[in-house]
Parts: sequence; structure tokens; C-alpha cells
Amino acid sequence: MERAEVVARHPYQWRRAWKALRVLIRDPKQTDQVFEVLEALSGGSFEHQFQHFAADPGGRRLLAEKPALLAMLSDRDALRTLPDGSLGRAYLAFMESGSLTADGLVEADAVAAERNPNPPAHQRDADREFYGDRRRDIHDLWHVLTGYGMDEAGEAANLAFTFGQIPSLGLGLIVIAGAIIGPKTPRLGWERYLFRAWRRGCRASDLTTAPYEELLALPLEDVRLRLGIEAPSIAHPEGIIVGNRDDESTDVASPPSPPVGYQTAAA
Repeated sequence: MERAEVVARHPYQWRRAWKALRVLIRDPKQTDQVFEVLEALSGGSFEHQFQHFAADPGGRRLLAEKPALLAMLSDRDALRTLPDGSLGRAYLAFMESGSLTADGLVEADAVAAERNPNPPAHQRDADREFYGDRRRDIHDLWHVLTGYGMDEAGEAANLAFTFGQIPSLGLGLIVIAGAIIGPKTPRLGWERYLFRAWRRGCRASDLTTAPYEELLALPLEDVRLRLGIEAPSIAHPEGIIVGNRDDESTDVASPPSPPVGYQTAAA
């Protein structure tokens, strides 16, 4: 069945985006503000990206089957049965190390939606809702695949990587803000680090169409190779930057060793 491309554009809500960005800069833990910025500056990017997803064979298969990825990521007992070194086990370790839940971003998305007088583009029909929800739900999987931690430096790098995969004005604004307020390093080291994260996202395969349900049981390094994601030691030979602005210092972790591919800031 052919799918006609109808790109729906929405006026940019700069005041709403700026207000949310200021809150996010003050408190990066307010994840709902990320969704506020993204929705305020979505324009026609969501629809354009959805059309690209729907035109891809992998995307078409996902739309036809609509697998319940969130349910699989929430089933920790099932994840524990997966082989050591697998993507699923690494994801479980990542989530448990930060006391995170798979549906945490669902709640943040819902909070932002309550403040939005106009429903976002992904709430218009079942296919777009599935695509929008899946993009949200794979965020923490991308943390594991990239090796970027859940600290502020890791979140900024993961968003820069995501910007390389799913470019949008709102995401670009957040990444630029992260570059400006991040650690002051010699020779623009922090900015170059984010650039490498963005370039890494650009070079990878289209990760939105990946069948993660089938990849969870595979070795993490094998999944990276399959999806064209550079290993952390290659993308960042000087190491993964770990830290928060409240920390006395920001460290550079050694390139992570397989199979566990992430570093987190000390609590």
C-alpha cells in the first residue's frame, strides 16, 4: 500500500521553547521540559521523519506488527534471563544502576502533553503514535549502545548522537545549550566531544527502524556492529566524559570495555 506524504507544519512556539529550555538548564532532571522544547519547535520535522520511517522496509514491518517494545523493556525478570554481555542485560544493568524505569519517559511525555493545548503530531493516528512512542522508548537503549552515561555529560552526548539520527530544531537547540553551559575545557574539548557524538549518530544506520525486540538477546558489541555504531573507544579515543555541573570536577573515563558499554557519574 502506498503512503502519500503530507507534511504537516506547525508554527514554531519560541516563547514556549525558551521557557522550557531555561527550566531545563536550571534543572536537567526535569525531563518533561525536553519534550516541551521538542514539541514547541517540531514544525514539520516529525511528519517528515515519520514518512521516511514508513518508507523503510524495516519501518513498514514495525508499523504492520507494532511490537510492544516498552513492555519488553519493563519486564526485568525476562531481561535477567538473557545471556551475559547481551544488549538486554546491559540495558537492565544501566537502568538498575540509576534506579530508572522503562516507563519513566512516558510519564515525562505525559506531563508535557498536559501543558500542550494542541495535541502533538504523533497523537493523530495509530501509526504516528506508535512511531512517536517508539522514538521515546528507545532513548535509554541508545545510552547503552553508545556508552554515554546518565549523568549530565552523558545525557548531552546522547542527545547530540540523537540529533545526528533525528535532526530537529528543538533537539539542536538543546544540544547547543549543552555545548555552551558544559565544562570549560582547553581547545574546545567539550564542544569537540559533542561534535563527535553527533557525527557518530550521523554515521550509524537508521536506528529508529531497528528491530530491538530481536536484538536484546544478542551480544552488545555485535549489535553495535550490526547497526553501524562506532565503539566508544573509536568514537572517543580520549575516553567518555562523565560528570555533572554540580560536581567539583568532570572526569574522563577510560574507553569502556565490552560487554558493558557505559560509564556513570558517581552518586
